[in-house]
Amino acid sequence: MQLHVGTPADMGGRFAGAWNRAAAGEQVNETHVTFLDVQTMLDTLTPKRLELLRHVHRQAVGNVRELAQALGRDYKNVHGDVAILEAAGLLVRDGGKLTAPWEQVQATVSLA
Repeated sequence: MQLHVGTPADMGGRFAGAWNRAAAGEQVNETHVTFLDVQTMLDTLTPKRLELLRHVHRQAVGNVRELAQALGRDYKNVHGDVAILEAAGLLVRDGGKLTAPWEQVQATVSLA
């Protein structure tokens, strides 16, 4: 999983590049998430949410209540964190379970 801070044009460039490689017959298996600014990325990846992602990566969970219990956190807060991470594409529902199938998350911030 690659996280980027950049513009919609940057995001479009990555999409077009992957599309062209796939059209040329290359196997393309990449996942990218683009944030428009550093603060949004940092607000999304709080320490509690990173802990949640690590837990779900190690062990997929069936529902938010189960996850909240495993983390020893309030259900309402975990529910909100799950919604934010799902909307960002960092958590995935797979067969009714929440998963974080990424081995690692790498962040890139453009200075240009």
